[in-house]
Amino acid sequence: MQIDFHHAGTYAIARFAGFDHGTAQIIGHCAQYVDDATNGGEIHFDNKAMYKRISSAHKMLDYNNFDELANHRVWIPFHFLPGNGGKPAGENPDGSFIEKIICRPNSYVAKDMVRWCINEKNRAYGIHRLGVTMHVYADTWAHQGFAGVNNEVNNISVLEDDDIPNKGWVKKMITHMGDRFDQAAGKMVGGAMPLGHGAVLSYPDRPFLSWHYVDHHGNKIVRDNPTTFMEASHEMCKAMQRWLLNDPNADVQGLKDEDAKKLEYLIRNVHDSDGHKRHKEWQKQLAEGYFSFGKVDLPYFEKGQGSWKHAALGTKAARDKKKQVFPYSDAFLNSNWKHFHDAIQAHRFDVIHDILPKYGICAA
Repeated sequence: MQIDFHHAGTYAIARFAGFDHGTAQIIGHCAQYVDDATNGGEIHFDNKAMYKRISSAHKMLDYNNFDELANHRVWIPFHFLPGNGGKPAGENPDGSFIEKIICRPNSYVAKDMVRWCINEKNRAYGIHRLGVTMHVYADTWAHQGFAGVNNEVNNISVLEDDDIPNKGWVKKMITHMGDRFDQAAGKMVGGAMPLGHGAVLSYPDRPFLSWHYVDHHGNKIVRDNPTTFMEASHEMCKAMQRWLLNDPNADVQGLKDEDAKKLEYLIRNVHDSDGHKRHKEWQKQLAEGYFSFGKVDLPYFEKGQGSWKHAALGTKAARDKKKQVFPYSDAFLNSNWKHFHDAIQAHRFDVIHDILPKYGICAA
């Protein structure tokens, strides 16, 4: 999923679940910032204090995408949560180990992740972790069928977009990519990009798209993104309602019918391949009071002036300089930026060390 849904969509669902504007802003911001927190390492302050952070994403052409350890640390816990074949702990899907780590929608693993988040809600970064969890939870629908490692399980053939009138040029482009990057496989697309859903480009992340492909087993997979995104929206709303009730097993309604209809309309009808352009349309609709909670201004600044990082560290730079020293303020300890980074560290530790081992999955 991209910024339109992770940020604006998650914000709207949080409001539908019962959160106020300010808290929903934090949830939506964290859900999107998972995709934007590409810097890791130590932060050095002028009073000799230090803070160590991790990254929750890599740029798609980053060499780290081809580093197996980096995949386990980033793509597995944050973007392609292993689904254990949709089976509960103690059971195994047919096939090799790779079948266990393919992402599956709303898997038992994903539900355990949500439950863990709710049980840890009283941490100082509890609401920030909820936003992180909603990113990962939503991605189990969008990224289903693919794994966050470099493996042939992610190879596909015959990728077609059912919504583009002139599909011929798309098919030619895909074939050209297959010829260029994977001569041995002929029509195979994913050979050169076997990480995650690289072989199917951004198709899983565009809310409005209907498409199909042939997977590594030779099965035709039909994907209707609007239906998938709405399923995710309903379950996200339930998860956040349970968070508010402090009960991971509470029987909750999820989205109300009128809210669901309005949400689905935007998902189906905001058409643009550029997620940032779709995001601007969502922001416009929010500002005009499209949803039941009324008019809201929902800006998002990844870095620079107005960003969480700028508020916490006083820097407008997109990337830190080596051995850079930042001015320390007592406000840093309670900043949204620090709480987000605390949250992703806690999330990664719990997923890798506590949740996945229950399913017989060992990740670095």
